[in-house]
Amino acid sequence: MYLSRLILNPRNRFVQRDIGDIFQMHRTILKAFPPTGHSSDFRKDNGVLYRVDLERKTGLPLVLVQSSVLPDWSFLKESGNYLSDDFESKENLATKPVSGFYEKLSEGQVLLFRLRANVTRKIDTKTGPDGKKRNGRRVPLRQPAEMTDWLKRKGSQGGFELMGVAVDSSIPDLLVGQEIDRQSFSRKNNRESVSDESRVNPLTLSSVIFEGKLRITHKGAFLKTLVEGIGSGKAYGFGLLSIAPL
Repeated sequence: MYLSRLILNPRNRFVQRDIGDIFQMHRTILKAFPPTGHSSDFRKDNGVLYRVDLERKTGLPLVLVQSSVLPDWSFLKESGNYLSDDFESKENLATKPVSGFYEKLSEGQVLLFRLRANVTRKIDTKTGPDGKKRNGRRVPLRQPAEMTDWLKRKGSQGGFELMGVAVDSSIPDLLVGQEIDRQSFSRKNNRESVSDESRVNPLTLSSVIFEGKLRITHKGAFLKTLVEGIGSGKAYGFGLLSIAPL
């Protein structure tokens, strides 16, 4: 596994586009990864999870990208000033392997964590008159207690328990300005391309930031959580569980 840390130039018009429309950010990030055959889920094949944050020291937009394949960000360097001027410095750019760090984790260990999640529940899933169970639809949870309970449930399934958490639901929901019907995707070299006919109305995804401490209860399940992420909306910058030692 690899973790990339990219600091962006907020004055660049393509950065503004990507920050303003998470579908565009999704497409930009996937350009760093090679074709993977004929799979229908290019992001999942490359183990890509990412999150848009603000860099603590400078306040500049920061993108963290975790992947199972080593990315090639050279196209960003060659595309003008998409990246901040100090992109080349060791402090502000690192693509480093994290598998070794993950493998050294142990049950009972307490870690700091940060997670942007799309906190939802499904409704309208009851069986219809035809005997088939409906897939339902997702609706956001809005109360902090509900959000915390949601993360506790994810933790019990994912090999960790919360030791303390702060919930920030005041951040704006994320806009998908060009959300599409997934069955309308056409592919060329495993890059997603979208025809005008496949575009549908823009949508927003509710966005919550969790920060705090967790304790590993089951290493195998926790490693799977780190790799696969938490919750829905992973293609759009949700689900990356960032951890750090105390």
